[in-house]
Amino acid sequence: MDPANPVVRLCAEGMSAEGRGQAKTALSFFEQAWERSTDDYERCIAAHYVARQQPSLIEALRWNRKALDCAVSSSDQRLDEFYPSLYLNMGKAYEELGNLGEASTFYHLGAQQMNSLPAGPYGRLISQAIERGLKRTEPYRE
Repeated sequence: MDPANPVVRLCAEGMSAEGRGQAKTALSFFEQAWERSTDDYERCIAAHYVARQQPSLIEALRWNRKALDCAVSSSDQRLDEFYPSLYLNMGKAYEELGNLGEASTFYHLGAQQMNSLPAGPYGRLISQAIERGLKRTEPYRE
């Protein structure tokens, strides 16, 4: 992601606040990013982070869906490496809501996109989380 992009910068500020345990401040930064987003690339990123601070599982799922829909609507290749994380978050949201079949579907979609993950700690983190999600939900695969 482009650190000079104002939406990305707001999300980075939100992540810093999140790391300090300041959830309300983090959400404020993420919501500002959403309000300032100008295209599907920026909306995808902002929605992805807004989802992290939602008070309910349904709202988290709704924002994760927005993020994924924006990515799908965009032809911006910068989002290609974002898909595994988007699918992971959708899988996790459905899993937490008890819909293990739908969760498994999204974990499988994430697994199919893992080759787009960057090398390094972030890529390993997402890959491992998808693999754990697959193990938890495989018996429920539709």
